[in-house]
Amino acid sequence: MQQLLSPTISYPSPLLHLTSHPFPPKPHFCPTHRLSFYPPPKMASFSGFLAKSQMGMTAAAAAGDGANGFSSLMDYVGKGGLDVGDDLLVLLYHIQFACKRIAALVASPFNSALGKHSALTGATSGAAASDRDKPKPLDIVANEIILSSLRNSGKVSVMASEEDDAPTWINDDGPFVVVLDPLDGSRNIDASIPTGTIFGVYNRLTELDNQPTEEKALLNSLQSGRKLVAAGYVLYSSATILCASFGSGTHAFTLDHSTGDFILTHPSIRIPPRGQIYSVNDARYFDWPEGLRQYIDTVRQGKGKFPKKYSARYICSLVADFHRTVLYGGIAMNPRDHLRLVYEANPLSYLAEQAGGKGSDGKSRILSIQPVKLHQRLPLFLGSLEDIDELESYGDVQQKVNPGYEV
Repeated sequence: MQQLLSPTISYPSPLLHLTSHPFPPKPHFCPTHRLSFYPPPKMASFSGFLAKSQMGMTAAAAAGDGANGFSSLMDYVGKGGLDVGDDLLVLLYHIQFACKRIAALVASPFNSALGKHSALTGATSGAAASDRDKPKPLDIVANEIILSSLRNSGKVSVMASEEDDAPTWINDDGPFVVVLDPLDGSRNIDASIPTGTIFGVYNRLTELDNQPTEEKALLNSLQSGRKLVAAGYVLYSSATILCASFGSGTHAFTLDHSTGDFILTHPSIRIPPRGQIYSVNDARYFDWPEGLRQYIDTVRQGKGKFPKKYSARYICSLVADFHRTVLYGGIAMNPRDHLRLVYEANPLSYLAEQAGGKGSDGKSRILSIQPVKLHQRLPLFLGSLEDIDELESYGDVQQKVNPGYEV
């Protein structure tokens, strides 16, 4: 695919930009344009060298970009690669554009000052959440950034966000429905702990087009995870990584800050069938049901079906814990009725299954559960197929009693 270069887009300080006007001007879109998020550096870029050293020519062959030896996200999903279709390509362009803006905001030295501005602190969450889950200012800004990008795409009929009471009807002609958690783990930002964006994409249910707007928006957002056409997360950490699936494997792309491109660094990820890491809040051990305690005790001693002692690694950031699990195997879990089926469990379970892993509520496959409420919560276990099968065999692993927590 011929690569066309667009002019560099340079942003001012995120704080100044967002307090004056929260949305960027609508970009002129061409799926093959390169979006340069930062001014090009005066020194030589090592991006090509790093991409080649990480993946050799495997990804280049997959995406057909033999000239550079590496592939950008837009090339990989375009006609020269997976060819996901023009509509989904346009939508993905706007999603990754929004996530680049969120990445810059999260990394900004000014982000903590956002909470002092009344224009942002006046917003509230509709998720009927406890004080622990009330949106922080950055959640609100991230939500608005993504909503603006989805509007500009012209490809989205409905956006359902963890931050809103009800879905937002955007466009009668949009072919897609997007569900998302705009900034998962935001309460960890002040400690520079990784955060992330989670999203899922469904086809609009055209058979509902004659229904009232509020009703069709809700029903479109309550689709089973089995109907996802795409899902992904963006990890904001030492690197900004966009991991996505379009129904043909799970692939991760790393943001090259010198060009603004997401570069394919982890093509066709496969979760190991077994891992030696479990990720859960061990401080709640004595609140757990008997089956979960027995499972954790067994694998920690190396007496499970996998005869090695398991180690605990827990970040308390869902995207970060899941990303590590995708790469190294094991289980990332929260046994409480805490995580949202629509915004978190379904998209991440879709990614896990596309990588050969599994998403479970401790009893059932996540993608087989039909949502009945927009902000429905449930336990979540994600990771290696054999590890989760062994966990489920213990039976009583869902923590239904939550002392010290309000849900």
